[in-house]
Amino acid sequence: MLYLCGSTPEKFHTPEEVAMYNLVADTLHEGYNGLFAASGDCEQCHGYDVNGIASSGGETGDVNVVDDWKTSMMAMSAKDPFWRAKVSHEVLTIPNHQEEIEDKCTSCHASMGHFAAFHEGAEHYSIQDMVQDPWGLDGVSCLSCHQQKDEALGDTHSGDIRFDTTKVAYGQYISPLASPMVLATGYSPVFSEHIQDAGICASCHTLITETVDLDGEFIGSNFVEQATYHEWLNSTYDDQDISCQNCHMPNLGDTPIFLIAGLNTAPRQNFSVHEFAGANTFMLQLMKDNKEELELSGSDADFDQTIAATFESLQTQSANLSLSALQRDENSASFSVTVSNLAGHKFPSGYPARRLFLQFTVTDDAGNTLFSSGETGENFILLDEEGVEPHYETIHSEDQVQIYEMAMGDVNGDFTTILDRGFVHLKDNRLLPIGFSYQDEVIDTVLVHGNATLDSDYLGKASSLGRDRITYNVSLDEYFGELNVEVSAFYQSIPHKWLEEMFSDSTEEIELFRDMYESADKTPVLVGYESIILDDYVGLSELEKENFWSVYYDENQRPIITAESNADIQIYNVSGSLVHSGFVRSGANLFPLFSPGIYLITSSETSTALKLIVR
Repeated sequence: MLYLCGSTPEKFHTPEEVAMYNLVADTLHEGYNGLFAASGDCEQCHGYDVNGIASSGGETGDVNVVDDWKTSMMAMSAKDPFWRAKVSHEVLTIPNHQEEIEDKCTSCHASMGHFAAFHEGAEHYSIQDMVQDPWGLDGVSCLSCHQQKDEALGDTHSGDIRFDTTKVAYGQYISPLASPMVLATGYSPVFSEHIQDAGICASCHTLITETVDLDGEFIGSNFVEQATYHEWLNSTYDDQDISCQNCHMPNLGDTPIFLIAGLNTAPRQNFSVHEFAGANTFMLQLMKDNKEELELSGSDADFDQTIAATFESLQTQSANLSLSALQRDENSASFSVTVSNLAGHKFPSGYPARRLFLQFTVTDDAGNTLFSSGETGENFILLDEEGVEPHYETIHSEDQVQIYEMAMGDVNGDFTTILDRGFVHLKDNRLLPIGFSYQDEVIDTVLVHGNATLDSDYLGKASSLGRDRITYNVSLDEYFGELNVEVSAFYQSIPHKWLEEMFSDSTEEIELFRDMYESADKTPVLVGYESIILDDYVGLSELEKENFWSVYYDENQRPIITAESNADIQIYNVSGSLVHSGFVRSGANLFPLFSPGIYLITSSETSTALKLIVR
């Protein structure tokens, strides 16, 4: 007899509901290992409700916790084929530290199995232990978060998770109905504010590793591999109490949600959707395409929903672009591109392979390319990337490309993708979050490295404005026609460059991932796009210069112009297009406000062209 939520099916569940549960029950593991209930136990009441009552939010549709979670990267963390391949490569490269490597990697990717093993006296927890342990294979499961206790929250890192061992499940709702969970699983639901604290994420989203040299020996030095939680601490998001959950678990606000399938309980508001949308659309699609081989439980529809949510997160909450013309004459043109970070941490953040690059293109009125930076070839490999591309303030050559990334160096200062060989940051110019400050107490784990440390537009003054500005100088060789200018920002979670070192070796896990990778769609995600058109150039710069005009700026940087006498004026932008005409009296006149850029003012009263800069 199947009992759900502590009640008989005849009382609370129809035969159709029981049939549906039996259909999906085999896809998630059930049971208790002495410390943790598996996700299948949670699915009984927090999975799909065939009556469409529980976990349904009107226009939001079905938001049941289990289906949203099980196609997230968190749920699949222990079965992630790239992670498995990377761990095997680290072990192959540094075999004398296999126990330490696998133990550290499983502390987060297989957190319940890892913690339970150590609680029972194990000295290590290996990949082999994990693949034989259903609780390990449950990945970052329900109780990986809901069983964390309010102890040292935010102060731990690198897989040091503090679990409660007394069969409690912490949640956000006051006065939860306890009896169904107690009867069905033995767990007691308990209200605690800490479950909504960003510190819940800290222990696995700050990773500091011990460096080994090329012989695989520890050298007594540590390396910050990723520090997403500390990046959040060093931002205005922390000051404004906007936690990780606010962005990655969207709150439904006033929408009432019935929490338990089969029980007529009062609906709750401020429900947090458990989709955990981040940025890794590439791996989500790869794992969907290979879900049978990877033994994943999510349906295609669930995968599609998670992928769509992740795309939306990337394209609306990560970065945006602005593009403007600065100058044009018969031989050249200059453009300003500003990239702004919309996230509450660096962007990209997390695993060091992730990066954002800019593709900047200028074409003529016939569509011929006059300038192109950031072009890609087969497998979307950047054509002009060699070694570690530096951070740029100004780009004037097509073989220069702006890439926002973190690059690791080994003890010899050579670029490496072997995580345990990480010794020095050769570069870290990832976009800073708004409010990032060098005076913050966690600055040692989130430092900027490389040329970006010299870029005032990137760093800001007292604190970062969360943006970077790049100038592109384009040679035109006396081309006077229309210019079409485009800039795109592309995100890659696993660029091919990051796989070259691993693919030069072979393990069973590497070969499995290689096969999946070669068949995968490697198209980078477009997260921002802007374009402008400059009209034909009219050669205003050739006008003879006199002293008819003068200009100065007030305390608000508004330009004030002075003419020797009354005059009709014409104002042109750098493309030669007329943007304003009017009458100026002799003396001081406040210039009409335009967007930042360079303008030329002419008048029939003089052959002088006044160059005017609007900041």
